[in-house]
Amino acid sequence: MKAPAPARACWLAEPGRAELRDEPLATPGDGDVLVRALHSGISRGTETLVFRGEVPASEHRRMRAPFQQGEFPGPVKYGYASVGVVEAGPAALLGRVVFCLHPHQTRYVVPADAVHPLPNGVPPARAVLAANLETAVNALWDAAPRIGDRIAVVGGGTLGALVAWLAARMPGCAVQLVDVQPARRALAERLGLGFALPDEAWGDADLVVHASGRGEGLATALRLAGFEATVLELSWYGTRPVAVPLGEAFHARRLRLQSSQVGHVAAAQRGRWDFRRRLALALSLLTDPALDALLGEPAPFDALPAVLARLAAGDEPDVLCQRIDYPP
Repeated sequence: MKAPAPARACWLAEPGRAELRDEPLATPGDGDVLVRALHSGISRGTETLVFRGEVPASEHRRMRAPFQQGEFPGPVKYGYASVGVVEAGPAALLGRVVFCLHPHQTRYVVPADAVHPLPNGVPPARAVLAANLETAVNALWDAAPRIGDRIAVVGGGTLGALVAWLAARMPGCAVQLVDVQPARRALAERLGLGFALPDEAWGDADLVVHASGRGEGLATALRLAGFEATVLELSWYGTRPVAVPLGEAFHARRLRLQSSQVGHVAAAQRGRWDFRRRLALALSLLTDPALDALLGEPAPFDALPAVLARLAAGDEPDVLCQRIDYPP
């Protein structure tokens, strides 16, 4: 097989400026697949930190994404939520729609075991949520909620909403999504969740998950936690310092502040689960049409640099998971 024609990829040329570049493709070898992208998703929290150049030097190696090229702070090709169709490769995968942890690129060549065929009932456009949902699965493994728990999730972005949606499916659990934007109430209703503004949220929660990406949200999470409850911190702040209010009743209530990060399978599952099994689980959970509420109007691939700039600047706060659509 001759080498495929060059693709186009989105590169962060320098902090604050992305651009589309021609990308040469290698000839697929035995065991490789050639994928034509249909959609990709922007992980608003992590990718906007990358766009602004806010990855600490100490985390440059740990923050590498699969198939990333270049180095932080740039030039770097970054992203990890691509859905496409296999155009060349093993017969069992030809023509299949697959998910891959790959940066934003029109076509790419990867090992066949790097792609995950979509389960029946999962439309390609919704599958861009798989990476965020995998993070949500890992978070609840870390948090270990129990049947009947009162659970508050602070931060109604994509990740927080997915965590709350999963937790609400545990028998007897009462789940409240807490956010400063009143418009997120409609999202919570579509996902079958309770909703409250921070000043209206219930206290004495058995478990609080924080995913707002703001220090004020973490303060709210600590305030809502009940005696000996866990506050699970999902936000990643990059180089930004965060003031954590560990005075007040933090010690008297014997609170537990725990981190969670998707780069490792949660300790309780690590002996039996690997990354591939965990991602397959996340994909299998995407059959619920209610999750389309997390996807707003798509943007074309050619607009991706401008879209990243707007999101990183804090514009369009109502956008949750920004989907990018690729040319046929």
